[in-house]
Amino acid sequence: MSDIHDDLQATLETRKHLGPDYEAALVESFVARLDATIAERVKAEVDAQRPAKAKKKGKSDDIGSGAMVPITVGSLVLAIPLSAIAGSQAGLIGLAMVWVSIVIINIAAAGSVMRRS
Repeated sequence: MSDIHDDLQATLETRKHLGPDYEAALVESFVARLDATIAERVKAEVDAQRPAKAKKKGKSDDIGSGAMVPITVGSLVLAIPLSAIAGSQAGLIGLAMVWVSIVIINIAAAGSVMRRS
């Protein structure tokens, strides 16, 4: 988590030095690094779940038990930088929009997982 925090700090410091003209490029660069970090974490979590799922074969709750973990972890990891960016750029309204979106995504994913199981 400190790598993401360090990247965000570096991006914000760079923005201070370069100014708002480079803001879009800096945000895109940070998001790309964040996406790569999230993908690594989700892959590690999925790989960690595979042996446990192999032992549970035949149980009907197998899909629901681990399917939400990557989505939940990913949304929480994304919540930190998105909250920082939205809060600094759009204030309380931006922050509220980010968290409402995160809640909606998690509810939709949970509904999808429940329908499959």
